[in-house]
Amino acid sequence: MTTIDESKLITATDLMDMPDDGCRAELVRGSLVRDQAPGFEHSTIVANLCYHLRAWSTRTKTGRVGGEGGFKLQTDPDTVRAPDVAFVSNDRLPAGRTTGYLEGAPDLAVEVVSPNDQWVTLVDKVGEYFDACVEQVWIVVPTNRTVMIHRSLQDVTVVNERDTIVGDGILAGLELPVADIFE
Repeated sequence: MTTIDESKLITATDLMDMPDDGCRAELVRGSLVRDQAPGFEHSTIVANLCYHLRAWSTRTKTGRVGGEGGFKLQTDPDTVRAPDVAFVSNDRLPAGRTTGYLEGAPDLAVEVVSPNDQWVTLVDKVGEYFDACVEQVWIVVPTNRTVMIHRSLQDVTVVNERDTIVGDGILAGLELPVADIFE
């Protein structure tokens, strides 16, 4: 078991080697950020998104979908973020098996808002994803059943449960009724 001195800057390798203490952890510019495990509503939304995105990516053979996997967005000091759901195109996938964090951002990062999330933290995450060259970030807001689709920090579209997300760019061919995310 590895012991980490959290008063010093932590690397992505340190984070990967930490024992599982049941808390979610990310790394922000070398500092450990812990979070509570999300509730059941959050997990069902994540499962729905993974299901629909995986069905699309399997049909189109464009990449892979994962949940809560780490992405090393910045180095020295390291930042590792773990979006609730991520899509990585075949172009960004490394060859062979990957056991650690992927370098750089996914093509799509999805964050589902939990009751304990702070908006300032979510805004920071969106900026970090775009700094690392993500194509889109979705912020899913269960309380009002909306999805904020960020194509950049300034280009944001808000859709609700009566709408359908129609993918463009790397997500071409995706048609996802927003209501299906919250079922």
